[in-house]
Amino acid sequence: MQTCANAATVAFQGLEARRVEVQVQLTCGTHGIVIVGLGDKAVSEARERVRAAFASIGLAIPAGRLIVNLAPADMPKEGAHYDLPIALAMMAAIGALPHDALDGVVCFGEVGLDGALAPAPGALPAAMAAHGMGAAFICPEACGAEAAWAGGEVIAAPSLLSLVNHFRGGAALKAPERGALIAGASAPDLRDVRGQEQAKRALEIAAAGAHNILFVGPPGAGKSMLAQRLPGLLPPLSSAELLEVSMLHSVAGLLERGRLTHTRPFRAPHHSASMAALVGGGVKTQKWMSRRNTGRP
Repeated sequence: MQTCANAATVAFQGLEARRVEVQVQLTCGTHGIVIVGLGDKAVSEARERVRAAFASIGLAIPAGRLIVNLAPADMPKEGAHYDLPIALAMMAAIGALPHDALDGVVCFGEVGLDGALAPAPGALPAAMAAHGMGAAFICPEACGAEAAWAGGEVIAAPSLLSLVNHFRGGAALKAPERGALIAGASAPDLRDVRGQEQAKRALEIAAAGAHNILFVGPPGAGKSMLAQRLPGLLPPLSSAELLEVSMLHSVAGLLERGRLTHTRPFRAPHHSASMAALVGGGVKTQKWMSRRNTGRP
């Protein structure tokens, strides 16, 4: 006995969503689920979440050994969004889904013990990567409004059972609508600043010409106060900039119900903040920064 099935998902490297193949094989041997492919703790725990979800929807796992491989095997995988592609590939391997149901789709989402699908950070860049591959995007219903901004076909499901019914033709899922485009908090106004004529003139020139600007002076001179007013001099985010900023918010889990804003973001880290404090620490971040600096993929 040997049955194979594949599903596609993504792994995040910074903002880049890279394709990952979830390969499932049902073979003879000791009963159990084995996940390989350099996954973190959240990925290894997917076996228990998926096993419980199958039991909740009345789906029995046949006797045998289910091997789940996340390819490429040398790429680190982190997060709970691998639950859904693992669950769907296992369903296809045991015959609960049509064998070609997962062709041309990218799956993304966390699976609850009752079979419900829960949102995971990064749905927007994952959906954009799926659109770039020419594939449909399957995600939890809570991520649908966010993923719809990427364009392309999006299937947002509340549960595993609803996906089974969708693929079997029992009850087709409707395409989600985009989240609202909201007005963010207004930026401080430059006209509130008294004096500082040279600094204000430099700020206006930098905003008009899209230049970098460096304010130097003693504490309390007004450097941060002036910098806070730079977004108020700039035009609203363009469509491309809006998606790029929103992808950062998505990976950080800051998008609420897919609502985007044209307001330009502003961050004010302390001048003594280290590189690790700005972009995160650890081996993964160091490798990503090294690739960005050297241009290597």
